[in-house]
Amino acid sequence: MKRRDFFKGSSALIGASLLSPTAILAQEHEHIELKDGQAKNIIFMVSDGMSAGTLNMADMLLRRKEGRVSNWISLYEQNRVKRAFMDTASASSLITDSAAASSSWGGGKRVNNGSLNTNADGSENTPIWMKFKAAGKSAGCVTTVPITHATPAGFCVSSKGRSDQAGIALKYLSSGFDVLLGGGTEFFSPSLREDKEDVFKRYRNANYTVLENKKDLMHAAKSQDKLLGVFHQDGLPYTLDRSNDASLVERIPTLSEMTATAIEKLSKNPKGFVLQVEAGKVDWAAHANDIGALLYDQIAFDDAIKVVLDFAEKNKDTLVVITTDHGNANPGLFYGNKANQNFDRVQTFKHTNEWILSGVDRNTSASTLVDKIAEAQGYSISKEEAARILKHYQTLDEKGIYNPRNLPYQELARLQTAYTSVGWGSMDHSADYVELAMLGPGSELLNPFVRNFELHNLMLQAAGQPGGTHVDS
Repeated sequence: MKRRDFFKGSSALIGASLLSPTAILAQEHEHIELKDGQAKNIIFMVSDGMSAGTLNMADMLLRRKEGRVSNWISLYEQNRVKRAFMDTASASSLITDSAAASSSWGGGKRVNNGSLNTNADGSENTPIWMKFKAAGKSAGCVTTVPITHATPAGFCVSSKGRSDQAGIALKYLSSGFDVLLGGGTEFFSPSLREDKEDVFKRYRNANYTVLENKKDLMHAAKSQDKLLGVFHQDGLPYTLDRSNDASLVERIPTLSEMTATAIEKLSKNPKGFVLQVEAGKVDWAAHANDIGALLYDQIAFDDAIKVVLDFAEKNKDTLVVITTDHGNANPGLFYGNKANQNFDRVQTFKHTNEWILSGVDRNTSASTLVDKIAEAQGYSISKEEAARILKHYQTLDEKGIYNPRNLPYQELARLQTAYTSVGWGSMDHSADYVELAMLGPGSELLNPFVRNFELHNLMLQAAGQPGGTHVDS
């Protein structure tokens, strides 16, 4: 497949870009009969912030703990997918943020970091899920972070800034997306929104069933309404913490459960559907250098891959895309004569570093912290090591994204390396080329090396829809 074939028909859209988004969609997306070999459905799976080390350590953990290979690596072992490296740059940097990364897929153009499908000159790129909605397909997003967060938003809306999550919640409503599942109560609840607007009520009035817990989700696919599921304030709890807390297990659904419900609901449309599935807290864990949070949320994503593969096996007209938007922190298992037994400690972790540090304050004693870490992760640090961590609680001076309390994540991670043999390159995104796997109709279009924005046109072409615009960036 030659690169120019991705962009066939793009010149017609350059002139159309002067029209309103509604006019563009009406012009572009007249009904097209599905031909043999075209994708009726597209499921796009994103483990946000997944470095190569995250993928391979999660697989090693599963092999050593459960005696099984991860679903993602199994696809490689069985040669079931087309595989590529993907360049993840944004328009403003070699190192992307999640908003620009998702916008490259969603809008077909690279935009500046922080932007959602909005170019530097203020013009907007029509998000791909809106294009598929205009073509008659159902569309949805599932995530473990706020449903209004950058990665789902990049497929759905345009916005000058990713931080306007309260506004994004309203944009989703006006666009009529069919399934929205994740966290972010503060962007829907009148008691938490700054403008005090009851956005939940607005969704209910627009024929959405609003889901608040796992029990609601289990019966949701039977509803005739569209679905809005918001299960927690901010992001959902980390998988490791959830799985060791009975109240969270009862109340908070897993990524697999949300994915299964979304597929069941969306697949009722005879014209097909498009779905994005994101493990958003893989990225948050990488920012925190939190190895237990990272690997168990990656495994939860891998479990969701199994749900998607089971559907695709029965529905051969489904294109499955599995990737990440960028690397983060570049974790790895490093050499040492105790590396195996150190890494095996992660098998028995009960809680994340976040759980440990959130339960500590300036009055916590060193011996109490030693006991807390032993309870949570099964090894005993020294009182001197505990004192180094506790010193940070006098000033709470550590900065970092997704660390509003300035907790000493980096200090604990550095100390933890001696007990797990896992080291970290940073606490932020990397410019690494990333893994990309595809199976199903359209996967044959994938070249061994692609730039992130090229996937926009590939998905449209796979489904027999008009191509998007092209910027050689």
